[in-house]
Amino acid sequence: MRVYVPLTLSGLAEAHRTGELATGATGPLVAYAVTPALRQWCLSDDIEELEYAALGRAGAASLRLLAADPGAARRRVVVAADVPDEAASADPGGGPGPRAPGEVRVTGTLRLAEAASVHVDSADAEADVTAAARALPAADAGDGDARLVADGAEDHELLWYATQEIPNLLGPGA
Repeated sequence: MRVYVPLTLSGLAEAHRTGELATGATGPLVAYAVTPALRQWCLSDDIEELEYAALGRAGAASLRLLAADPGAARRRVVVAADVPDEAASADPGGGPGPRAPGEVRVTGTLRLAEAASVHVDSADAEADVTAAARALPAADAGDGDARLVADGAEDHELLWYATQEIPNLLGPGA
């Protein structure tokens, strides 16, 4: 199963340093994938559309990580990786409320070397991503204008990078 793991650039740097996106010791990793709930939410059977939707859900989760970490570089990051089907659970049980369409929990160790690709905002998106991250609390509280600002990050495509390009994304000293 292809999963899309939301991160920040600092989270990607940590994964690059340790070689792991997650370990069983830290609990299940939240990711996004093509699940029955995502298929129903998208009303599509086109696998490319569904994969793109899962990537978009992970991009939105990355934005939430940025909102929670004001010191992080204002670029959304998503790592795509393939995991065994039994390692990803779309209905993990426990926890408050229903899960978002496409949300899965990945158990076990997910090594960065096993990643298929990395998707990152261009530098041109930083202003909109910054504004979107700032607007999320008000948007969550029901402010329609803030929701429009928060949704502005989605106007930017996440760019595709090969995993060999991670050091270039992270800059000198990576």
